[in-house]
Parts: sequence; structure tokens; C-alpha cells
Amino acid sequence: MRILFLTQYYPPEIGAPQNRLHELALRLKANGLDVEVLTAYPNYPKMEVFEAYQNGKIKEESIDGIKVYRSWIYVSKSKGILARLLNYFSFVFTAYFRGRKLKSYDYLLVESPPLFLGYTAMALSKKLHAKLIFNVSDLWPESAEKLGIVTNKFLLNFAYRLEARCYRKAILITGQTQGIVDNIKGRFREKDVYWLPNGVDLTFYNPATIESGTFRAKHGFTADQILFFYGGIIGHAQGLEVILKAAKLIENPKAVFIIQGAGPLLEELKQVLKKMQLTNVHFLPPVSKSEMPQVLKAVDVAVVPLKKLAIFEGAIPSKIFEAMSMEIPLLLGVDGEARRHFIEGANAGYFCEPEDENALAARVNELLDDPQKIKEMGKNGRLYVHEHFNRNKIAQDFYHKLKEIN
Repeated sequence: MRILFLTQYYPPEIGAPQNRLHELALRLKANGLDVEVLTAYPNYPKMEVFEAYQNGKIKEESIDGIKVYRSWIYVSKSKGILARLLNYFSFVFTAYFRGRKLKSYDYLLVESPPLFLGYTAMALSKKLHAKLIFNVSDLWPESAEKLGIVTNKFLLNFAYRLEARCYRKAILITGQTQGIVDNIKGRFREKDVYWLPNGVDLTFYNPATIESGTFRAKHGFTADQILFFYGGIIGHAQGLEVILKAAKLIENPKAVFIIQGAGPLLEELKQVLKKMQLTNVHFLPPVSKSEMPQVLKAVDVAVVPLKKLAIFEGAIPSKIFEAMSMEIPLLLGVDGEARRHFIEGANAGYFCEPEDENALAARVNELLDDPQKIKEMGKNGRLYVHEHFNRNKIAQDFYHKLKEIN
């Protein structure tokens, strides 16, 4: 069987969808599939094409044995809506003209969002005689509407119609969380909707095999400090202001908060930090995937917040799996599915009401008073993801699903 992944985001970019799709591609290949990828020139998160790829220097390459085809994309550091639409739609068009020259496939799996890439996926699946699989990692445009990112009624209606059309054209819809799966099943009862969760490579993220690095010394953190760590996108959905507000309530000098990553709200949050005059919060730049195990080895607790919105009750941020695999307990500001799995099911941390700095600060103080609890909940977490979110098993189950519909 041959399958083409169509995605705007892919390594060497760093990020959750990039890692998830590449890890799935590798494991499907290991199961015997011929896997190829059609993607854009890498540019995320700095919104500039990586130097090695500028001027179309690399149009085709092999990454860990996966054949990757690149097509041009418009990139701009502007945060305006026009620049964002040009970014999305430029790849919509160039990906089609690049992809139509490829050979036929049995399946075409498209990653959404961006939802607009559904146009390319529908056209290419027909051109390449491939069955369309629509992989949903975020319920767009619903999440964009709930977050207030898109308010124009015309654009929202246009996007909802496109979403419905993509689902109806797909032979299979895959959702990253049970919440996404249930949402789609409720609206499109006639469609086959399959849970394709994110997971973790337990060999790569293994605290027993990773040596303590220089992270603490490099950034001036001492051995006796307790590091509360957020790593990921600094955007609208995360509601990271809660970390700053909670940090202001903490009087214990051993507590240090780290926010590592990049995103549209980074500079705004830095300005908030400056006004609050906090000395126990530190912003650090993002690092490559290869560096993350040593970063997690050095920290003590993972803080995972999202805004308090009903739509996020079906969300499972990917950073959860990496932290749990590294025996790092969670302070989870996400209700719903993530809470049921990782707090109630795994006993791998504490739940904090989303956007409630008092609740977060109270849990921080509990862990500061009971360091042994940090170790116990951390070990619980690794055991749980080993049983339920092992990437090898996830890919193998998906491979059998593909064989069923072939």
C-alpha cells in the first residue's frame, strides 16, 4: 500500500504536528507501507524559510527514510489576517501543482488545520486515485470561533461549509482525541470516524537512559530549585497569563517558572512579565526535538494550561505525553478528556481549574511541601502512557484499519 501525507507542517520544523506526523510515517513504513510526504518549505515558528531551503535549494529529500516533496509557500512575519490567508492559500495552490505530478497512491492523508488544505486534498485524491483520509487535530473553524480569532460571519459560514464538504468526501475521518471524534460523529453520523491519538516514543523519552545535562547551570537554576515548566506554543489557546498570575502568589523562593517556546503572544507576555516585575518567571527560546529529553530531565513539574472553553474539554495537548514519559508530573489546567485520562486514570498530577491562578498556586505550594509526591506521580505517568499511548501500538492499529478499508 502507498500513502501520501499532505501537511503544511513537517520536520525539520519543530512542533507537535510535525513530530506526530513524522513519527506516524516512520511506524507505518516499518509496518510495510510506502509512505511519502508533500509539504511546504520549512518556516515555522520564525516565519522565514530555513536557510538550507531558500531559493528552492531542496525540493525533494529523504528524512529518516521517508521521501519528502517540498512546494513553495508565502511566509511573512506580519500577524495580519491577509498575511495569514496568503500563507495558507499559497500552499493550497502550490501543493496541488506539485502533487499532481506524483504517482498514484492508495491513500492520501491530509492534516487539518489548516482547513483550507482540504481543497488541495480533495483535488489531489481524485487526481492521484487515492482514498481521502481527513485527519483532524483541531476542530477548526469551531475553535477559531470560540477563541474569537475569527468573528466574520461570512468567513465562518464559508469555513463550516468547507469542513462539511471535506468530511463527506473522505473515506475515513481520523480525530486526535475522543472529544474530536465524538464531535464529528455527532454531526456526521454516516461517516466512519476513527480515534488516531497522539502518543510518545518511550525509547526516545526515557529518563533511565538520559543523562542529566547542563540545562540548569546554563540558565542559572540551582539544584535545590523546583522548576515548573511549560514548553510549547505561546498562543491564544494556552492562556499562559495564568502562570504569571500564579507565580506572583508564590512566596517560596525555591519555586521557579519556565515558559519555553515561541508564538504570536510571546512579546505580549514578556511585556506583562516586565510590568509585574516577577523574578521567578523565565522565558526561554524553543529547542529542537533532540534537546527536549534533556530539558525535561532537568525540570520537576510540567504545567499544561488551556483557556476555559468547552471546546477544550476534548483536547489533549501533546506536551503531556512527553512529560509523562519522562516521569514528570502534571499541573493540568485542562478539563474533560485530559483530566479523565491523566489525573483520574493515571494519578499523574493535579488538576487545576483552567485560568484560575489561585488554584494553580495552591497546587504549586502542595508540591513544594511534598517533593516525594512529585516522584510518585511522575512514575505513575510513565506507566500510564506506556499502556495507553505507545506510538508503536497506535501506528500498528492504524495500519490494520487501513487494511480493512483497502
